This record gives sequence, C-alpha cells and structure tokens, in this order.
Amino acid sequence: MAGIDTAFYLVHALGSGGDLWKEETEAAENFAKAAEHARVRRIVYLGGLAAKGSASPHLATRREVGRILRAHSVGTIEFRASIIIGSGSVSFELIRALVERLPVMVTPKWVTRQAQPIAIEDVIAYLLASIEVSTDTSEEIEIGGADRASYRDLMREYARQRGLRRAMLKVPVLTPWLSGLWLALVTPLKARIGRQLLEGMRSDSVVTSGRARELFPAIKPLGYREAIQRALRNEEREFAETHWSDAMSSGVPAKSWHGVRFGTRRVDSRAVDLDTSPAQAFAPVARIGGTSGWYYANALWRLRGLFDLMVGGIGLRRGRSHPERLRPGDSVDFWRVEAVEPNRLLRLHAEMRLPGRAWLQFEISGDGPVVLRQTATFDPIGLFGLLYWYSLYPIHAMMFRGMLSAIARSTGSGGRESR
Repeated sequence: MAGIDTAFYLVHALGSGGDLWKEETEAAENFAKAAEHARVRRIVYLGGLAAKGSASPHLATRREVGRILRAHSVGTIEFRASIIIGSGSVSFELIRALVERLPVMVTPKWVTRQAQPIAIEDVIAYLLASIEVSTDTSEEIEIGGADRASYRDLMREYARQRGLRRAMLKVPVLTPWLSGLWLALVTPLKARIGRQLLEGMRSDSVVTSGRARELFPAIKPLGYREAIQRALRNEEREFAETHWSDAMSSGVPAKSWHGVRFGTRRVDSRAVDLDTSPAQAFAPVARIGGTSGWYYANALWRLRGLFDLMVGGIGLRRGRSHPERLRPGDSVDFWRVEAVEPNRLLRLHAEMRLPGRAWLQFEISGDGPVVLRQTATFDPIGLFGLLYWYSLYPIHAMMFRGMLSAIARSTGSGGRESR
C-alpha cells in the first residue's frame, strides 16, 4: 500500500469452505494494519445491511469486519448495502436463476421480507464519491435504492421484463437448510452459500438513516424497476463488446457438452487457424445462406426451416438479396444481419421461432495467417429455453463444427481447429 491514499476493501469469504468468522476477521485485521503502517488516508469498505439485532452469522461477520477496520487509526467509511442489482451480485443471480428456471416457485416467508435494492451503478457512485467526501471521523453509512421491495417483488419484476409468466406458491415453513439444498438444485449457487444468504433474508434490510443523503446529496439512487432494466440492458452492451477470442482462452475446453455460460446466455465457440488473408477467409462467410446454403448438413437446415414454417415462422423462404454482399439489416434465410465489418466480422440474429434469442457470429483476427472464430449464442427464456439448448446442443455442435470446417476448406488453406 505504499503511496496509496484511499484503499477499497471489497474482500468477502462467503464462498470459502473454512471458518467464515476467522477468515473474515483475520483478513480485515491484516488489511487495517497494513494500511495503518503505510499511512493510508482512508479505507472504504462495502458491507451488508440488516436490521440491528437480527443479523445472520454471515451479516454479523460483515459488521465485525467494519468494526475492526474502524478500530484502527485509518479513517474508514463503511457502506452497508441492501440487495445489489447487477451482474455478479449473488442475490441478483439468485433471483435470475429462480425466475428463469422455475415456472412455479414454492416460496417461504423470506420472499416477503422488505429490502431496499440498489443498482450497481449507484453503489459504484457512492464508492467513488467516498474518495473526496469531507468527514473527520469514521462513518457507517446505509445505502439503498429509491424504493423498498421484497424478493417476491423483485422476482415478479424480473419476470415481467423478461416476458415470463411465473406462479408463486407460499409455504409456511422452509428451513434455511432445506432451502439451501433446494437452491443448489435449481440455481448455480452452492448449498452452503444459499443457506448463508437465506439466513440474511429472514430479516428486513432497509435504510433507517439519512446519512447517505447528507454526505452525498448529488447521488439520486434508482428504483428497483429501473435498476433491473439497466442491469439487463448493460448485459446486452457488455455481451456485444465481448470478444470470445479473448474470453474463451480461460473458459472450458471446446469439447464441453454444454458450452459456457455468460449471464443467462449459453455460448458455443470454436476457431480454426487459416494460412490465408482476411479477405480470403471472409469471402465464404459473406456468401453464407441463400443459394450457397450453410456449407454443412444443408438437409438439416432445410428441415429446421420447414419446422419453423409449421409453427408460424418464416422458414428459409426469404433467402438473401445479394449473393455476396451483406449489410446490417439484410435478411439471410431466417437470420438477420446485425453487424458486419468487411473481412473481419459478421453477426447474425436469429428470426426463427425459438424459446429465446440466438446469434451466430464469425470473427477474423490477424492479417495472414488468420484465426476464424465461430460463436453460436443462445439466450434462453425460461425452463423450456434451457431444455431446448441442452437437448439440441449435440446436434447444434455437430452442425456448427461441420460448418466451420467446410468454410475453412472452401478458402483453399485447409485449417486446423484451435481454442
């Protein structure tokens, strides 16, 4: 911490398999002593919000961490946040997984507890503003969004914005232990983390102090409806900006039977190395669909088009307007060109009938030799969407792998598959 003015403490041991209290308090003590030794001016800590006297063991450790940091000579600002709405928030991921996967939810009493959900943008705004805020003492500051809502309210709003219909059946008793096991079955959360979260949900987490308004009058937190809307919209932007040629290097092997997960989306990505120029590699990609077909298993593509017609879709009858040139907005059979960069990128958005949304993207990197990457992405809607992805994944993987190999051969340079 040498030369550091403000140190942010965002460490959390909730996912650890060890002694939560011991790990949290030792980490906080080490951090505070190091900051003190380096003469850091301020520590900013993000903890959890719960009613006094009703905190769960998990939230109790969060409070103890704040106490330890404040007990040292470095001035400390401790933010206590309610449910954070945004990708990466465990509470938000819990809501997402439950709503996406369960058409009917058995809900215990904890879903009615009141919280004050706060958008991730507002949390970041508070953290950044804390660098310059003027205060002579350590502070405990409760932060939340513009309105109160229960977990049930959040799940209903998420479902509404995703276009899902969900039924919630109340039950009088469902212990945190049983609830944790249930969550482990239907969500990505481990049972241990689920139980810790549920313990904290047994009490309200609402703001009872106006100190945040006094110290940060310029920050006007969003309501939970807009927070969810922005979280979903930000995921769209982040996904569009993600380059799978970078992200896949640390992902699962290409032979995985289910692809990788990005938010709600499922992604299957593979690449080939081509000893050719970007223009030569892109030429067969630009001719895809229409009379050129899909390079591999065209009979299956025609069968999919026929099925789409039978369920009221557009099928393959549109073809394409030009055999070699593509522009954003052009139709390609039952796809629509969403983005195109000559010799570098083609992204197609599916317009066939699906229980979700789908994209097919081709990226070319390098100037010769080049890497041609093909990425198929599916954003499932509800449980049926997930069943669609997992049940058809072997067929789709076979078709997309064959397509990429055929495109590589059509360039005349062969090609070998890479990560």
